[in-house]
Amino acid sequence: MQFKSLQYWLLTIVFIVFHTTINAQTTSLKLQSTAVPFMMISPDARSGGMGNLSLGMTPEANDLFGNTAKLSYLKEPQGFLINYTPWLKDLGLSDVYLASAGYYKQLNEQSTINSSLRFFSLGNIDFTDESGSSTLPSQRPSEFSYDIGYSLLLNDKISIGATLRYIHSKLVQGSFGATAINYKAGNTVAGDISMFYKQNDDLRGFHAGLLLSNLGGKISYSNETKNKYYIPANIGIGFGYLNKMDPDNSVEFGVDVNRLMVPASPDNTDAESVNQYFTQSVINSYFNSFSTKYGVPFSESLKASVGIEYNYTNRFYLRGGYFMDNNKNLGNMQYFTLGTSFQYQQSKFNISYLVPSGGGITKNPLSNTLRFGSIFYF
Repeated sequence: MQFKSLQYWLLTIVFIVFHTTINAQTTSLKLQSTAVPFMMISPDARSGGMGNLSLGMTPEANDLFGNTAKLSYLKEPQGFLINYTPWLKDLGLSDVYLASAGYYKQLNEQSTINSSLRFFSLGNIDFTDESGSSTLPSQRPSEFSYDIGYSLLLNDKISIGATLRYIHSKLVQGSFGATAINYKAGNTVAGDISMFYKQNDDLRGFHAGLLLSNLGGKISYSNETKNKYYIPANIGIGFGYLNKMDPDNSVEFGVDVNRLMVPASPDNTDAESVNQYFTQSVINSYFNSFSTKYGVPFSESLKASVGIEYNYTNRFYLRGGYFMDNNKNLGNMQYFTLGTSFQYQQSKFNISYLVPSGGGITKNPLSNTLRFGSIFYF
């Protein structure tokens, strides 16, 4: 795989690893660059079939990758699941993918524990300088996160969840350039806080979800400890409405809105701006991300998902969705998704497809890609 073929979010890695100057990044062009962008990829095919919609929809086992507060409402007391998402398959690549696995177990009627693993392979990458000369031996970067979580029912309508996460990111290792900077794998810890509300015991009617994700420390990729980068802290809120037309048929509608809590990347020609960006604390960065001085304009910072799910006897599902990223500096990425799933005995199989959309830097890495997931209940 050639390094130049990765999409805009992977270009962030170039900035992190090589400390390059992005000339287009001025005060008039505000971008939110983070380390470990794979943490922003929805790993499951159910959500992927509804435009990445999940926070306020009816509970499913795949919620252990997001709003874990919903797990205690599942009818099955425990389950194991796996998901596989090819990445950049439309470009003919086969060694770039996101794989995930998880397990949950209800301890009693009120509480549930869960654990999950996400692994992102970036394939084989050849690193070159501006002249095209090789600068480092070919490497095979990868990243992973490991979670443990707990969810609790506060009453018959509200539940909460908490997740502790370890993140490991190995992008490039070794020395580079005349400064002999020693690049290494980055490590950090983070956590999620989630909440879920349902109107009725049978989930008929209105429900809502709230998720604060990736709240944690910065991450460093070199022996220059002053240059530590933010991980993609995010706040998301979702709403859903379930209409049961009869005992066998139901349809559910939902909407999610997400926003990164990361300050805008600095103007690299302004030393004071760069210093302020790297020296502010993580807590301050959350608040600064909402400010007009350090953050991205609010109207350009939102990501929205809308979707629908049809359910027949809890055995067969059809899904559709639409995703919109309102950041004009990243191409206003928008796309439609389709999905389906069926359950046989104690196993459920999810499939989703992203309708081809965009071109160039706005071309979605999942265009023309089928995503797969399986759940095995016990």
